[in-house]
Amino acid sequence: MASHHELGKKGEQLAVSFLRQKQYEILHCNWTWGRREIDIVARQQDTIVFVEVKTRSSQSFGMPEEAVHHRKAEHLLLAADRYLEQYDLQPSAIRFDIISITATAAGPQEILHLEDAF
Repeated sequence: MASHHELGKKGEQLAVSFLRQKQYEILHCNWTWGRREIDIVARQQDTIVFVEVKTRSSQSFGMPEEAVHHRKAEHLLLAADRYLEQYDLQPSAIRFDIISITATAAGPQEILHLEDAF
């Protein structure tokens, strides 16, 4: 069985592929500011999309997206603000999405894309 870290990396790779199939342009993966991290920064037309990826090997402890708590959302908002400032971006819109993946060693069982999650 894959470690927690390996499972997370595999989930992020699946999420990038999923977004590319939906015609998103991937700008950055695992962008960090201090101790804060944004899993994926993407562009969909004129919208910058900040994506949090949550991957679990089962739903025994709930759905993956349920692991994005208020504090995590606050950290993402702060990091996104810094990202836009650092790259001098002024998009017409920004959005915060969650990609929830339930995966096994054989591959993903379910990929759920929650747009405008918070």
